[in-house]
Amino acid sequence: MAKTDSRQKVREALNLQVANFTVLWTKLHNYHWYVKGDTFFSLHDKFEELYTTSGSYVDELAERLLAIGGGPIGKQSDAIEAASVKEAEYDIDGGEMVSQVVADFDTVAKEMDEGKKAAEEAGDDRTADIFIGMITEIEKNVWMLKSFLGK
Repeated sequence: MAKTDSRQKVREALNLQVANFTVLWTKLHNYHWYVKGDTFFSLHDKFEELYTTSGSYVDELAERLLAIGGGPIGKQSDAIEAASVKEAEYDIDGGEMVSQVVADFDTVAKEMDEGKKAAEEAGDDRTADIFIGMITEIEKNVWMLKSFLGK
């Protein structure tokens, strides 16, 4: 594969995650606001932690994308269209909210692993390192959220 093609794959992988974390940021806010019941306090705090992290990921991914000659998705409508994750649902319980976040994080981690491989093939160790760090944090959160669900 030509170097130009491999760099474009890296830019596409970064932009996919800009889109995903833009959608997740809003989704996690929704769940933070609408969670109810006996898990309110624990999930309210956890969703806030996760949306804060998601916001920082959007910024880090977008800035890396700009640094390597790309243009990050900057509109919510474009992010929704490009993202692999779906918007939040209303009227679901805390357990379903957590299950959806786990599924979203599993999807994102797999896609980031593909992005890491593309970055390595393009000789872009810095982007690969960004993906590795984010995957590590996502996997830790998946473990914690699954533990919350008793899985």
